[in-house]
Amino acid sequence: MPAPAAQDSLEALQSLEVWFLTGSQQLYGEETLRQVAEQSRAIAGALAASADIPVRVVWQPVLTRPEDIRRIMLEANHDDAVIGLIAWMHTFSPAKMWITGLNALDKPLLHLHTQANVALPWSTIDMDFMNLNQAAHGDREFGYIQSRLAIRRKTVVGHVSDPRVTGQVATWTRAAAGWAATRALKLARFGDNMRFVAVTEGDKTEAESVFGVQVNTWSVNDLAAAVADASAQDIDALVAEYEGRYDVVPELRFGGERHASLRDGAAIERGLRSFLDNGGFGAFTTNFEDLGELKQLPGLAVQRLMADGYGFGAEGDWKTAVLVRAAKVMGAGLPGGASLMEDYTYDLQPGDERILGAHMLEVCPSLTTSRPKLEIHPLAIGAREDPVRLVFTADPGPGIVVALSDMRDRFRLVANVVELVPPSEPLRRLPVGHAVWRPAPDFPTSATAWLQAGAAHHTVMSSAAGVEAFRDYARMAGVELLVIDESTTAEAFENKILWNAAYYRLAGGI
Repeated sequence: MPAPAAQDSLEALQSLEVWFLTGSQQLYGEETLRQVAEQSRAIAGALAASADIPVRVVWQPVLTRPEDIRRIMLEANHDDAVIGLIAWMHTFSPAKMWITGLNALDKPLLHLHTQANVALPWSTIDMDFMNLNQAAHGDREFGYIQSRLAIRRKTVVGHVSDPRVTGQVATWTRAAAGWAATRALKLARFGDNMRFVAVTEGDKTEAESVFGVQVNTWSVNDLAAAVADASAQDIDALVAEYEGRYDVVPELRFGGERHASLRDGAAIERGLRSFLDNGGFGAFTTNFEDLGELKQLPGLAVQRLMADGYGFGAEGDWKTAVLVRAAKVMGAGLPGGASLMEDYTYDLQPGDERILGAHMLEVCPSLTTSRPKLEIHPLAIGAREDPVRLVFTADPGPGIVVALSDMRDRFRLVANVVELVPPSEPLRRLPVGHAVWRPAPDFPTSATAWLQAGAAHHTVMSSAAGVEAFRDYARMAGVELLVIDESTTAEAFENKILWNAAYYRLAGGI
């Protein structure tokens, strides 16, 4: 996998692969199998040529023997560039041939139920045509064995010339990239979580078993030592970059009375970035109750690292840091962004309720296309010097907020579809990055469902990757996902929570 800081770029996704597998059998003979190969190459080529799909689609030779199927699965498992497999049964591939291979597979699987032709050539159809074009029942055989073996997979139905089909495949590939990033993720916690807070706690051992993420703790003074090592030249370069990219208030500019605070913020960024890069970390947390020798609560540094693709969780919230990292990868190259978010306060005008979200400092500027302001303001929490931070309002448009909670016997994802909107008036006195949104289906139903689910107050807000990507991601992880959208009612949602409790306990075994 690419270096953590670059993993959310479109170029990084383009270095990843999904393998296209085609099933058939020796019974058809060489001539038919040659045609199968030609047509499966064409289907794979159409997927590879789709502008929606950000990864490489790599065709593999037609599979007709159990030993070859098992071997290709094992090869995919051991190739870090491979993030998943697409399987299509062009003709009839007896499903018992796939048992050993499917049981060995450790990468996400998409079952593409398609065929070579769009329309049937009615006037010329003969038995040769029927024998060659048998995906209609070949894929049903494959679907059976996947269900018999309880294989987690996504099923996409339709011809690859249909944008709906390539769009679904594209979303799945993004989810697979996010899943691969999570499974390879190393997360550094600077200090512990905020004292007495429940939702930021969780089972880190179980998280590594389920998600693959390594979550470990380092002293905040290890970070402070890296900050102290930042050279004047490195700080100068960052300050120059700030002045080129942001509207820096005069008091922070060179010669301004608070310029030293900007340099302190730059030193924190340089030290934090070097610590994460040297350790191979793709996500991190901080905690304002444990700042050690740091002069400021990291604000600007955290915002810029998130903008570069790092996952982040405030107050030691490592579960949200994992989600931010996954969302960054899944949304790479798409309009919008992803950030730590917190439901802060409400506008409760009946019929026009909205949520104002923010955090003390750490909201990612990828949520806006405007030019952020770089400002300095007092912060009553943390007992340190005034921190520098980027101030902006998130762009309007569709979005999603997602929380990850440890429910003791399982992890639960809760996702709420939202519409980002402008604030009713400019928030001139709010000195942090922020977002305003209307939750679906409406505020009372959304908040009721969120509270019923025990979802966290910290979330990842994504205006790039949507609910389908998180649905695919949850399926790959094998974790519960509860979605709050336009179809949600409080009663049905509560029933789903109860049904899920029974299902996941039964599925987990005794």
